[in-house]
Amino acid sequence: MLLAWMNDAFTQKGIDSPRLSSELLLSHVLGCERLRLYMDVDRPANEIERTTLRDLVQRAINHEPVQYLTGEAWFFGMQLMVDKRVLIPRPATETIVEAVLHHCKSRPGFGGKTGEGVLIADVCTGSGCVALALAKHLPGARVVATDISPDALEVARSNAERLGLTDRVEFLEGDLLAPLAEHAKAGHAKSLDFLVSNPPYIPDDEWDAVEANVKNHEPTLALRGGMDGLALVRPLLKEGPPLVKPEGLVLVEVAASRAREALAIAESTPRVEHADVMQDFEGLDRVVRQTLGA
Repeated sequence: MLLAWMNDAFTQKGIDSPRLSSELLLSHVLGCERLRLYMDVDRPANEIERTTLRDLVQRAINHEPVQYLTGEAWFFGMQLMVDKRVLIPRPATETIVEAVLHHCKSRPGFGGKTGEGVLIADVCTGSGCVALALAKHLPGARVVATDISPDALEVARSNAERLGLTDRVEFLEGDLLAPLAEHAKAGHAKSLDFLVSNPPYIPDDEWDAVEANVKNHEPTLALRGGMDGLALVRPLLKEGPPLVKPEGLVLVEVAASRAREALAIAESTPRVEHADVMQDFEGLDRVVRQTLGA
């Protein structure tokens, strides 16, 4: 009954994935797994649970993201803690993780399935979703994750502890490539096997059209990419390659509408042997990939 009521309310208000949102909220309030909702259909909710649920449903109807209401989000099979300090992880970003895993398995010298000896940098790490997914699936790799926001890094560190990955993921505060540049000055130029990033990239001319649940609740610092959406993408594609080994990759998520412009930047950068645009699960141009030459 409660699931049906919530699903109807969310559907009428145009909330994304109304059934899933209903399941997430109800399982959160009842303190159970989503599957238990269907195994225990006759379990009545008490008055406190009903009151709590009504409040959360109203907030969701007012476009507050369900992930912030529950404090959790899923990414690449991992349950992460999220709140308003970080961007909510999205399935499109899993494209980056899949590209790195495929490269490790298919290219000699990149550690195979375990990523043995591989070093990865994740710039603009936010919740740590990409860095932690790579560390989890490449148990032989090390990851350096950076962000300009100390609040975001606090969330990312908490997620690393939650997943038991603190021994292989290092978190550094700083603007874009600055923390990695210091690493390079110490004699580690071309030391990275992969440089990955999901930076802020929404162009100014698309900001008004951004959904209310994103624009009004997620951190603006993690969303807006300047007039052309490339303010942070451009330096990553131009200044990132010198930090990466031959045959390594630079992978940067971009706005679909700016992918061709980003690709032109990627192709014009020295040492880039090949550049292309990868599509996400929806078939949208999403990730610019640079393969490094000698």
